[in-house]
Amino acid sequence: MTAIYRVDGNNVVTSPDAAGPWDRRMQHGSAPASLVTWAAERIPTAVPMDVARVTIDLMRPVPVAPLTIATEVLREGRKIQLCGIKLLADGVQVVGATVLKIRRQELTLPDEVEELPVTLPAPEDSLVEDGHAATSPFVRSVSMRAARGRFGQAGAGAIWFRVDHPLIEGEAISQAMRAVVAADFSNGTASTLDFRAWTYINADLTVSFARQPVGEWILLDGDSWIGPDGAGLAMSRLADRQGYFGRAVQSLVIEKR
Repeated sequence: MTAIYRVDGNNVVTSPDAAGPWDRRMQHGSAPASLVTWAAERIPTAVPMDVARVTIDLMRPVPVAPLTIATEVLREGRKIQLCGIKLLADGVQVVGATVLKIRRQELTLPDEVEELPVTLPAPEDSLVEDGHAATSPFVRSVSMRAARGRFGQAGAGAIWFRVDHPLIEGEAISQAMRAVVAADFSNGTASTLDFRAWTYINADLTVSFARQPVGEWILLDGDSWIGPDGAGLAMSRLADRQGYFGRAVQSLVIEKR
């Protein structure tokens, strides 16, 4: 098995390469995020639509184990579709998600509406981040280039991400999937706390799109706020080579190791 997941109907086989940095028995959040997005994009729509928002609640740690997908349409309209996605492990719900799609249509916008360009270095001009593969099997599936700061080091950072490994066996990686995989790295892109002394696991992830990203590289231009009572936020502006296209927010659970 070379992909992170093999899907047969509603049943999912999970590769050991899905494991994250906190516990090798548990999946990296990017993996189920990509699976949820893929499942939602497969739900038919009456007219062409694009993913406008993905909200994922990690109800429990997602095990590196077989999963079951359950999908439903919560709202079907002429302009939007709201999907509900659940991932279950051994019959227990581990992920609950909603995915909002908006009708795709060509618009002629006023001249003053322009894309916000990226002024940071491009991936090929950024620093190669190659020291994180040992922290998580899933990280070996992703290339990183640091345009500002360093991944996993304290301070606001800006890191380019590229998925280099198949996610769903036999299926192409959609642009929305690329974005949510990158977005789940927000807490490491703008980490305020020392990884060796603290854990800052995200309990959720919300990714909002103004447009669909273009190309393989996704930039997280990140920041984080840490509160005094065990909670925090990791936030990223998302961009591709053409400019900024979305935002990601994670709610963090802060604990001393």
